[in-house]
Amino acid sequence: MMKSLAIVGFGISFSVFGGQTPAKMTQTDYVNMWSNVAVEHMLTYRIPASITLAQGLLESGNGNSPLATEANNHFGIKCSNWTGDKMYFDDDAKGECFRKYPSATESYNDHSLFLTQKPRYAGLFQFPVDDYKNWAKGLKKAGYATHPEYAEKLIDLIERLKLYEYDDKTAPETKGTEILASNAKENASSSTGTKPKTKDAAGNKAASSMKIDESCLKYETHIAKENKNDVKFVVARKGDTYYKIAKEYELAMWQMYKYNNFVDKKDMLEPGDIVYIEPKRSRARSKGATYVAKNDITLIEISQSEGIKLKSLVKMNGYTSENVTVQKGQKVLLR
Repeated sequence: MMKSLAIVGFGISFSVFGGQTPAKMTQTDYVNMWSNVAVEHMLTYRIPASITLAQGLLESGNGNSPLATEANNHFGIKCSNWTGDKMYFDDDAKGECFRKYPSATESYNDHSLFLTQKPRYAGLFQFPVDDYKNWAKGLKKAGYATHPEYAEKLIDLIERLKLYEYDDKTAPETKGTEILASNAKENASSSTGTKPKTKDAAGNKAASSMKIDESCLKYETHIAKENKNDVKFVVARKGDTYYKIAKEYELAMWQMYKYNNFVDKKDMLEPGDIVYIEPKRSRARSKGATYVAKNDITLIEISQSEGIKLKSLVKMNGYTSENVTVQKGQKVLLR
């Protein structure tokens, strides 16, 4: 069950902006960071990007709440049917259990699945993707949060920050339709006793007669390259996220994180970042290969630069920790 916004959403937001705790992110910062992900999810799940961004802003205090910073939970989803990590926080009751994610991207993924898989939210998908007002009112009516002005707060954020502009990213032929996200449709059908569509003769899930234009889901592709140790990678561009690249190469998020030493919990990538799309090597191909530091550099950065597993570098060089800074001029064994 979702939390009471009055405590975890508004309470945290007010303390952040009331001067008690310096805000680390502004509303503009938050929107800039997560708008691409919100649009991607809109095109995939038919949830308005404006709604996703407004909920993220409201529920996480612009990404500054303890639940967001310590548990990467931007939507206040509690531990119902959850087997992952947990964080306990005072909400409607003392010490309630909330889901804890390895990254905020996972929170965004879970939020989309939460709305599309819960039958009580199925009715939302009858609204056009650009009808944020009915979506906001529908979320309140379905019991997403207990605050009496929840819908009004979402609408105010959307209009004040012009978040509705992100809802225009859908293809013209999909706007104004009443397409249900597939999971929501199946769940809603089963809950009303109507037999949902299952599989066709080829064993594939039967598609709805009304489909989202798949051209909306296409992005400029990245060109995969191989480094000198034969590890495939791509170079991040402006606006890239691990989620976007994982989707392009059909990888799970845990694979992206594992391949790229995901230790700083940074979902947004910087232009020029190296992103590996397959496991790194345990050692360099060339015998006697070494890395000579031109400047002070961390072992994690060397691992990312050379495509050598971090644990292997630690073991080969006799380090006791992965959090090592290699000094300028120092050699690091790569094999």
